[in-house]
Amino acid sequence: MEQKVWEETGGAGDERRKRMSVGLCVSCPPDIKQSVDKTLEYGYHFVVTQLTHPNYTRDADDDDPAPIGRTDRVLKSSEWGRLIVAQINSKVDLDSEVEHIGRKSRVILEREFGFAAHLGVPAVMITLNKPNNTQLGRFLCEKLVGGLPYSVWVNVPMIHPSRYSPLADQEYDTWDWWNEFQTCCDYDRRCGLVLDLCDVKHLCVEKELKRWIGEPVKALVVPTSFFLINQHGKPVLSRLHQDIIKKFMSLDVQYIIKNDTECDLALYVRYLNYLGKKLFVRDTMTEFVQGFEDFLQNPLQPLTEHLETTIYEIFEKDGVKYDAYYKAVLKAVQSINPDQVPVVMVVGAGRGPLVQAVLNVSIVLDRKLKIYAVEKNPYAVNTLVHRCKHEWDGRVTLIKEDMRTYKPPEQADILVSELLGSFGDNELSPECLDGAQRFLKKTGITIPQAYTSYLAPLQSTKIFNEIRQNRPLDKSLQVIYETPYVAHLANFYQISPPQALFTFTHPNWGEDPSNRRYKKLSFRAEQNCLLTGLAGYFDTKLYGDVGLSIHPDTHTRDMVSWFPIVFALQSPVQVERDQTIEVSFWRTESGDKVWYEWCLHSPVKTRIFNSCGKSYSIRKH
Repeated sequence: MEQKVWEETGGAGDERRKRMSVGLCVSCPPDIKQSVDKTLEYGYHFVVTQLTHPNYTRDADDDDPAPIGRTDRVLKSSEWGRLIVAQINSKVDLDSEVEHIGRKSRVILEREFGFAAHLGVPAVMITLNKPNNTQLGRFLCEKLVGGLPYSVWVNVPMIHPSRYSPLADQEYDTWDWWNEFQTCCDYDRRCGLVLDLCDVKHLCVEKELKRWIGEPVKALVVPTSFFLINQHGKPVLSRLHQDIIKKFMSLDVQYIIKNDTECDLALYVRYLNYLGKKLFVRDTMTEFVQGFEDFLQNPLQPLTEHLETTIYEIFEKDGVKYDAYYKAVLKAVQSINPDQVPVVMVVGAGRGPLVQAVLNVSIVLDRKLKIYAVEKNPYAVNTLVHRCKHEWDGRVTLIKEDMRTYKPPEQADILVSELLGSFGDNELSPECLDGAQRFLKKTGITIPQAYTSYLAPLQSTKIFNEIRQNRPLDKSLQVIYETPYVAHLANFYQISPPQALFTFTHPNWGEDPSNRRYKKLSFRAEQNCLLTGLAGYFDTKLYGDVGLSIHPDTHTRDMVSWFPIVFALQSPVQVERDQTIEVSFWRTESGDKVWYEWCLHSPVKTRIFNSCGKSYSIRKH
């Protein structure tokens, strides 16, 4: 039945699908023009093939070699630049211990890379065949530094045959091959990864698959021999292979069909297009973040910069968050003596979504509430004035002041705010609520009641390069790596589960009003990996059993208001299996700002990042 379904519903006009870019690996076709035309006719989007003649390696030492490959006139320049991925000769061995083989290999690579540049192809693909590729890495690094005009795809198997072969003397982890190679190339963003899909009998274990997803994977190679034949006589992939493909869909990888059987090649691209519909999960979060995966944003400065309409609009789209606040206010009001008229103050009211939630509680409970809306942004106040007059019928008292200096005419029973950031406290919720609690009754309730930040070690060369490549001209590398960023993480590997960092509770009637914090955390690496930074999350208890979370294990379903925060390292750190990653983290403050500092103790010792808030801070005024 699967074949019938993908024939009937896999149409290109269906918008609820993942676009699948599929290429075909064609080995040295006699007529490349005819091969490209036929491949496009099948429905493929590009061709992976050699540019040079198969006999060329025998002539590489000649002073006057035979032509490198076909004349460039067999295709238009636009076709070379759009349809061809150049497969570099896989038999070259620049790292050979035999001197003349290494020398000859370099000559071949120089000419093939140069020919690829001449033709204007978008990418070349090289294959790693062994663990030591230092000379090849240096060669590529030299080209990248010199301004290579195309991307480089590095091809390795997802699982090396030595992992399951009884004849192998040593087991290899191909991630180590790739990691050493990308390290040689300084994690250049033009250097991507092409993975040969593992066969169904020797699947990649879950933790290794997650680690691959943390790498800049450009394509998956799928041999036709991996396909099963269904009851309709059509090729399909096993459920296990489908699960792997589904996990890579968040990265927008491309697919390369490698023909190693006799078959109708058109069926494979049609089937992958069908999988683009079948496997693609289009939920609220997916729709919200589409096109912004791993996109870096600076955390907000709400106390010193007035938020704009677009930001308020984004906040207000999150019905899940405001529904949770509604439930928390409902429970809080119900806990107060029914003979009393509760005073509810919404501090940092914005354009009024929390005020509306409180009004909804009043309507549902049929209970009178005395409602104050406190907001300092004059442009948001403009909206609140309009809503007070035309929507709320005088049921809300508007206060155009900063909650930290406002002197209310009466004390509140319930204090409601949405000052939380991606790290919980990073938009100064502790300082604001500590300042506002002076007009809260001693028996009063704050919503939220508590929030906790979490840290986890992160592997993401994508984020590392996004920071490096988007450096403003007026900032040093040190400054940009000492600045935290908010991002929807997609191309990443979380090395170890998050651990709780700092907790803040409200109201805070304690003797020590300081919101300074320090904690040291230790994590264990399950496997070899590359530490590029720390990912931050938070969860909050609004009231009673009502809460919100962006912690990966407890993330509130369909909530889109907050993305994780990232604290970077200026240089990636190699971490071996079972090694400890030990981190110190500080939250500190002065009279006019709050900032974070962090450092590693192991597996290497680093300097303290952002000491004294020299590169980044959250301003109080």
